[in-house]
Amino acid sequence: MNKVYPDAKAALEGLTFDGMTVMAGGFGLCGIPENLIVALRESGAQNITAISNNAGVDDFGLGLLLQTRQIKKMVSSYVGENATFEKQYLNGELELEFNPQGTLAERIRAGGAGIPGFYTKTGVGTLIADGKEHKDFNGETYIMETGLVSDVSLVKAWKADKEGNLIYRKTARNFNPMMATAGKTTVVEVEELVEVGELDADNIHTAGIFVDRIIVGSHEKRIEKRTTREA
Repeated sequence: MNKVYPDAKAALEGLTFDGMTVMAGGFGLCGIPENLIVALRESGAQNITAISNNAGVDDFGLGLLLQTRQIKKMVSSYVGENATFEKQYLNGELELEFNPQGTLAERIRAGGAGIPGFYTKTGVGTLIADGKEHKDFNGETYIMETGLVSDVSLVKAWKADKEGNLIYRKTARNFNPMMATAGKTTVVEVEELVEVGELDADNIHTAGIFVDRIIVGSHEKRIEKRTTREA
């Protein structure tokens, strides 16, 4: 099975449709599948539910899909750097399901592991708990959260071999590994592609069995919020 595709558009061919659920990896702008996001925008898919820690910025990452109003709902933890997101949400044009960051990560991990739900103390007594099942364990109250899966997971890794075994680098290891396991189809963009056997088996973070399609992309590596100080 050849998993390597020539570009992002080819890698998403036949996978996109209106109403789809998409996971997009990364943390801030670090480790985001930027080429695949552009290809998703160009596919024209509408009413997307996007599961991602954040929503990019106005002109980069998932912010591009907000500009074209292709996203109907965000399942996120932090969205504070995106003015387009803020405007659409406050105008009632965008649905939002907020999650504590650790809860979001565990919901994705659980989905990838085939676990439909789990209990956590995080959010008890807050708006996060509204409408959710409560249960006591050892005298402490917990709320039930459900696992998350996606129609397509868009993942960014540092290196891959042609079987789809992946290595992530530093902060890009946030969210990408668990999203790779939680997609019905997982599409990965990498900085470097090597032959099978060239990666140290002890250092592989995601096994190739979870990966369906791979592209090699060029990446901007933009700084999300530049702060400086006077000399």
